[in-house]
Amino acid sequence: MDRKIKLLIVDDSSTCREYLKYLFEKDGGFQVVGTARDGLEAVRLADKLRPDVITMDINMPVMDGIEASRKILETRPVPIVMVSEVWDSEEVQRAFAAMEIGALAGVQKPAGLGTKDAEESARKLIRTVKLMADVPVMRRSPSVAVSRPTVDSGDCCPVKAGNFRVVAIGASTGGPPVLKTILSRLPADYPLPALVVQHISPGFLTGMVEWLRKVCKVTLRIGVDGQRLEPATVYFAPDGFHMEVTGAGTLALRDAPPEHAVRPAVSFLFRSVARVYGRDAVAVLLTGMGRDGAAELKELRDRGALTVAQNEETSVVFGMPGEAVRLGAARCVLHPAAIGDLLLEAASGR
Repeated sequence: MDRKIKLLIVDDSSTCREYLKYLFEKDGGFQVVGTARDGLEAVRLADKLRPDVITMDINMPVMDGIEASRKILETRPVPIVMVSEVWDSEEVQRAFAAMEIGALAGVQKPAGLGTKDAEESARKLIRTVKLMADVPVMRRSPSVAVSRPTVDSGDCCPVKAGNFRVVAIGASTGGPPVLKTILSRLPADYPLPALVVQHISPGFLTGMVEWLRKVCKVTLRIGVDGQRLEPATVYFAPDGFHMEVTGAGTLALRDAPPEHAVRPAVSFLFRSVARVYGRDAVAVLLTGMGRDGAAELKELRDRGALTVAQNEETSVVFGMPGEAVRLGAARCVLHPAAIGDLLLEAASGR
């Protein structure tokens, strides 16, 4: 018999605790080893029960989920998934603050039984928690290099100024703090536009952009169909739509089927960048599960683009960048701060 995932549920609502317990036990892949009603109790039970993964509410009495996550991760690293009922902009920003200290993901609490989205939201929560339970967690910041950057045999720097016209970035699990490290290094007069696909739960994107705006000098926007690309501007693919670039230098949003089970997909964006910009593009694939964007990063490299993958040591999950490395798609394999520096060099031609 397969071993069940040991789960600790943390929520200040007894109704929510029981509902979550029901959902996870009904799935059959979990053993709920305990429940906690506040962050302080969560810290104690995490040490006592040694769960494989924790679902953590954010707003709780005595000690909130952010502080509880910090204390747990300081003493016994364990995968933590932030789960909250109302994801307004401020709440999302607090969730990303937790991700900076080591929490792995944020998802919305599933809708109540009998509601329209109950089954789908429950499936998404269970799928996320299952995936995160297998992620090794270490006491580290994604923005800190823990090993020397590595490159393959190719030259990792642009030849001269003016070669590059666009930056394209794909990220998934663990991506927001890495994006913060990279994008915060770009100056207000950065001469290139940047396009970003970040796999994220619906409703999180606006809060993530607001969180990033606090430290970024470049302009951050959620992509709009027909929008013209401008320098010093970062465009994020919106919820539920693939994003691509056109030969006219504008964005196009597409309601095409999901790829790699996600929409927006990095693959969709990278294909268009390869088609429109070819060797004049810089493409970056960051931490995340699966293979989204890896084959298309190889296509970009084959067309002469400068292609980059995040290194394994700083990736929460080395799935997407690891697949890119396996395919020989990445001309450079770097830690996040070095990726930011490379984007500066690509624009300056140093």
